[in-house]
Amino acid sequence: MHPLRKILCALFTLGLSWVLLAGPVQAQMTIEVTGAGAKQFPIAITGFPGEASLPESLTAVIRADLERSGLFRIVDTAGISPVPTETSQVRFPEWRARNAEFLAIGVVVPTADGRLNVRARLVDVVKGVEIGSFAYAMVPTLTRATAHRLADDVYEKITGEKGFFNTKIAYVKKSGQRFDLIVADADGQNEQSALTSREPIISPRWSPDGNRLVYVSFENRKPQIWVHEIYTSRRTLVANFRGSNSAPAWSPDGRELAVVLTLTGQSQLYVLPAAGGEPRRLATSNAIDTEPTYSPDGASIFFTSDRGGGPQVYRIAASGGEARRVTFKGAYNASPRLSPDGKTLAYITRNSGLFQVATLDLSNGQELTLTDTVKDESPSFSPNGRMILYATELGGRGVLAAVSTDGRVKQRLSVSAADAREPAWGPFARSP
Repeated sequence: MHPLRKILCALFTLGLSWVLLAGPVQAQMTIEVTGAGAKQFPIAITGFPGEASLPESLTAVIRADLERSGLFRIVDTAGISPVPTETSQVRFPEWRARNAEFLAIGVVVPTADGRLNVRARLVDVVKGVEIGSFAYAMVPTLTRATAHRLADDVYEKITGEKGFFNTKIAYVKKSGQRFDLIVADADGQNEQSALTSREPIISPRWSPDGNRLVYVSFENRKPQIWVHEIYTSRRTLVANFRGSNSAPAWSPDGRELAVVLTLTGQSQLYVLPAAGGEPRRLATSNAIDTEPTYSPDGASIFFTSDRGGGPQVYRIAASGGEARRVTFKGAYNASPRLSPDGKTLAYITRNSGLFQVATLDLSNGQELTLTDTVKDESPSFSPNGRMILYATELGGRGVLAAVSTDGRVKQRLSVSAADAREPAWGPFARSP
């Protein structure tokens, strides 16, 4: 297993005290972005008349979302007057002179019931035509969520891919002797603590519907697997068998969990109902089998095993059978995760003593090391497959980071005065 995972698993301390929290965590993340995509789209986003009444700038969030994707270059809008709110008001030569290829305009209008309507338009400046029209009803407390939705719509119209801004991430934050299971927006903002404990919390994974998290908690002085309903805070203990219960992973339909149990003394793979129940052994070996993850079609489970002498990634049918080795380059490859389309495997590889995020194209065997950090762990794909979220260590402190699947765009998400570990990127948000 990865050295950082071993450290976390060894953190047994006395004096359990966990509580469910409804309020936000005070420390917020800061994001640093380096690099850019091979192709960047120059886009201007004007201020929306009426947004001054909101708790924060709607358009500032949209700009930040698009910019941190690495695929957009934000064009300066200073000096434009009057600010257009309809396509018919756009003076195209003015925007072409600023080298903008796209322009987003809009307005925020209050309604009689105290709500707000956000109306936005996306314009192709080069062709001089409107290519998108969007409308959202919101209340002021949903400013950020509405901005993320609009950024997603703009991203999709221009790139042809679904945006990932209106999604959630989960991770574990350690402050002193306190562990928090954090749920936040994909940009690290709007943090909420789902669980607080004086014992370690590890391996959070999102259910396919985005309504539940499964994780391992040491609150009863042994690793147990819990399923946590995000919106009700209801928790269910689903695996408390003899020995260790660890490394849970959801099946794509959300009905089962692949888990690692030590019922026979060795860490072995099992499958059990997501609501709890009798485990079914998936494979039999004399090695340590751990870190299972399902393929998106549910037909296969990828996992880490040392059955070949060192940690490597293997694949087995979800119904069981013979395991086949997947990774061959290097002496250490672990923590497999599949891209949403099932074509790319992300994992942690060891290069000259450095633990880094790598990918493997499952169709042609092409491998690519994406990061230049030294103690990476827990890779997790964005739901559109464009980015990989992971944990690493900088200056002796755990931080979260993200890298594009071509390695060109890198982000670092830092939490002040705390260690951040074990990230998991949630699925696309369900339509309201």
